[in-house]
Amino acid sequence: MVTPPAGQIPGIYHRQVGDITVTVVSDGYLMGTLDVLHNIAEEDAQRMIVDAFGPAKGRKTSVNTFLIHSQGKLALVDTGCGTYMADTGGWMMQNLQAAGIKTTDIDTILLTHMHPDHSAGLSDRNSWTPFFPNAELVFHENELKHWEDDAAMARGTEREKQLFFQATREQVAPYKKQMRMFADGDEVFPGVIAMAAHGHTPGHSMFNVQSGNEQLLIWGDIMHVPDIQAPMPHVTMAMDSDPAQAGATRQRVCDMVASDRLLVAGMHLHFPACSYVVRDRSGFKVIPERWQL
Repeated sequence: MVTPPAGQIPGIYHRQVGDITVTVVSDGYLMGTLDVLHNIAEEDAQRMIVDAFGPAKGRKTSVNTFLIHSQGKLALVDTGCGTYMADTGGWMMQNLQAAGIKTTDIDTILLTHMHPDHSAGLSDRNSWTPFFPNAELVFHENELKHWEDDAAMARGTEREKQLFFQATREQVAPYKKQMRMFADGDEVFPGVIAMAAHGHTPGHSMFNVQSGNEQLLIWGDIMHVPDIQAPMPHVTMAMDSDPAQAGATRQRVCDMVASDRLLVAGMHLHFPACSYVVRDRSGFKVIPERWQL
């Protein structure tokens, strides 16, 4: 008798971009409530999620990270939830191992921003040693300045103080001697250009992977709930530092990638994340890319 599988295969997906290989590495998913969505009634949000075959209550949000193999070097874009969030997240390390990647192999960590589902997998919470000892930590010049601002921390909720400000400080501290900051337009890794996408956080950034005539835009948190924020880009999140700017940025970026027919990948697009965006009525529609061998 054949024993049925007890678990899912590792969440790994490879995508070639010219001479660069991008690997999507799942960190799992998070279940969340709908009260964090602004500019939409909860019942309308739930209906849209159910219509898209999502859960009957709340939202299920993918958490993705990305490896970039370029010119003999290896970068990791974001580090997932670590042990700060629910146990459905924090699977990146396990999936890196399944992909044959050692943490010591990683030369550069590129952060889209410093929220706990993106930077909480940097350091061991027991020993406060870096998980990626050989990696340079790279992020926008606005980002850490905000999370180390005591006045900004004081204005946050208790949850934000602990999970956003304090967690960021804890996770980044072991990398203090191996950090580099970038500005909009900088080449942050061979073939990877940083693009400002501020609003969700003061330093929220995208990474445009370019090789030959091919491109892939890793757009961070342009969308958290694509089933809602694609058709309704004005819907913002409670986690947005500047909701008005975040909404305007989403509209701008979606207009750009739709016009340019640019392949995108997002931290919260449904795994394996590689998708296209097209205009649809007054908003947009996310179309997952067909599987690539």
